[in-house]
Amino acid sequence: MRTESETSLALAMRPARQLLTPANLALAVGAVALIAPTMFQVARDSWSTEQGGHGPLVLVTGLWALWRERRPDGVEKKPGNPVVSALLLGITLSIFAVARITGVLEIEAFAMYGAALSAAYLVFGSAVLRSVWFPLVYLAFTLPPPDTVVAMVTQPIKIAISSSVVSFLAAVGYPVASSGVTIQIGQYQLLVAAACAGLNSIVTLTALCLFYVYLRHRSNVVAFIVIALAAIPVAIISNFVRVLVLVLVTYHFGDAMAQGFVHDFAGLLMFAVALITIFGVDKLAAPLFTERKEAAFS
Repeated sequence: MRTESETSLALAMRPARQLLTPANLALAVGAVALIAPTMFQVARDSWSTEQGGHGPLVLVTGLWALWRERRPDGVEKKPGNPVVSALLLGITLSIFAVARITGVLEIEAFAMYGAALSAAYLVFGSAVLRSVWFPLVYLAFTLPPPDTVVAMVTQPIKIAISSSVVSFLAAVGYPVASSGVTIQIGQYQLLVAAACAGLNSIVTLTALCLFYVYLRHRSNVVAFIVIALAAIPVAIISNFVRVLVLVLVTYHFGDAMAQGFVHDFAGLLMFAVALITIFGVDKLAAPLFTERKEAAFS
């Protein structure tokens, strides 16, 4: 006769046994064979650069968030529609194969992730995926965005930041001018594309801000939306501070100084400014969050 503890253990193990079917095990083996080579290449080619250096941190924190949400209360674990799953897998795997053959890592990585989500939908169902939507969206930040998209998005930001820095410095009396993304200050000429490589860190800062929102306001929809929407402006402001520091250091101490230790320090300063600004937005908007929460319970 089973004891109460043995019965509880058996009930807890039942969902695991239901998932360990031959079909699901074969699907898991296929997923590992699909994911491992692509992620190895992403780690080698993207995570070793400034643009993708946030990848390992996002991967670890994203997997932790996924583990934290692994048992959603009141969510029915029902396998997804096999026809829809087959269609999604067919599309994503076809894109993956073409990108793999042509060597386009960015498209290959996102197609791989789409195929993994399609397989997860087949096994767990849409209700479970919706309940863990944040970790799934957040984990996409581990993948490198297409260079064309980065260039298209960052080019107007580069121009706006360089113009803002020049306007600010001119207002306080510095001999400065700009043409597009080129800043001329004194005898020095700087390209924002080089001096502000931190523009690529907008993705990093946005990911960190979103994770902060998840930890602080996971159950408050209003707070989540407000602070999440503030992530990109905060990232832009932080990069403005970085460019401003690098331009001032170049003018007063020379180009060699700006490209040495100070360049790395400016990157750390940018992250500090971003986090402090997010804390400030959170603090200033706290009454709004509280009022909405009280209204929800009234």
